[in-house]
Amino acid sequence: MSSSPSLLTRSWFRVAAGLFAVAWGGNQFTPLLVMYRQLDHMDPTTVYMLLGVYVLGIIPGLLLGGPASDRFGRRALMLPAPFIAGLGSLLLAIGPHSVGLLAAGRLLTGLALGLAMAVGSSWIKELSGAPFDAKATPLAGARRGSVSLTVGFALGAAVAAGLAQWGPAPTATPYIVNIALCLLCGLWQLPAPETAGPGHGHAVPAGLLDALKVPAAGERRFLLVVVPMAAWIFGTNAVAYAILPNLLMGKVEGAPIGFSGLMTLVALGCGFVTQQFAGRVQKEGSSRGLVVAMAVAAVGMGLAALTAVTTSVALGLVAAAVLGVSYGFLILGGLREVQAIARPEDLAGLTGVFYSIGYLGFFIPMALSMLSAWIPYPVLLVSGLGVALIALAIIAAGGRLDPRARLKA
Repeated sequence: MSSSPSLLTRSWFRVAAGLFAVAWGGNQFTPLLVMYRQLDHMDPTTVYMLLGVYVLGIIPGLLLGGPASDRFGRRALMLPAPFIAGLGSLLLAIGPHSVGLLAAGRLLTGLALGLAMAVGSSWIKELSGAPFDAKATPLAGARRGSVSLTVGFALGAAVAAGLAQWGPAPTATPYIVNIALCLLCGLWQLPAPETAGPGHGHAVPAGLLDALKVPAAGERRFLLVVVPMAAWIFGTNAVAYAILPNLLMGKVEGAPIGFSGLMTLVALGCGFVTQQFAGRVQKEGSSRGLVVAMAVAAVGMGLAALTAVTTSVALGLVAAAVLGVSYGFLILGGLREVQAIARPEDLAGLTGVFYSIGYLGFFIPMALSMLSAWIPYPVLLVSGLGVALIALAIIAAGGRLDPRARLKA
């Protein structure tokens, strides 16, 4: 009698491990922003530029990797991602005083993350159904992908912050850990089976340029419901664990890097917990889940503005938690919408477009840092609250204009 495979040997879990390792590498840099401000006295705008520059690697990885994997298969695009992430961590480890090496390392980790998010998330979704996992629920693919990312983001930031604050060789040790993890998970995902490309039941465009087209990105529901919320996915995180720790740095002088890691862990931990039940809020054909997410984001921005006024550490932690809850609703709800709108042949392509818009949120800290020379942070954060409410109204109206119950997740 054959037994069902264990969790560790299931195909989707192998890919999830690769996604986890790459996400770890993508977010390990975030709580170290405080450390780099102390090294060579880097100014805040330069540090935030290094935070955002990896988006320049993410977006090509998302926009090119997703459609290319729809044509050539998931394995060809996803299998290299952990090794590219490991190379990025190597450059970060050897270049703590070089803005050029740091930027190059961030670009490589961004490219790896772009590939992993577009291709890996789609691959996990396809492996979370028959014939690979016939017992999986309809939401399993979206939830497994979003949870793999969130746990990787959270643990990468927490471990990096702890090692940088209290471990040896603080500018190198966090990255060495990620290099080892990327090698291990990269090798572990090698046996995962192919699910896309020629011979796998999907319509494959005749040429690569045709493959790069994503017609589903013009769907009315994508434009009216998904686009208005996408940048808030990582915008909420950027406020929670990039802007707020910087504003509170003077209150935690004994362990500023550790505190930054704590803020990251609080935000992403709340996001992880939220993803376990967020599917109950999202109903078929309804934008209710994303409306709730944007309402929570508005509350979080209000709390962030109050934190900027009071510089209260306790209030800052509450704000990070609320912003993390919003992130949890947003990433799961957004992925579910994308997987419902896309056809099998452009699933990875539309996922790439979705995440590309989402990662624009990581430029928020740099933009606010530049604007803060003229406009106080409390005013900027209150303005963000207003923008969140506008997005909420657009999503609610868009859901009513296009109420199709086509969610098949």
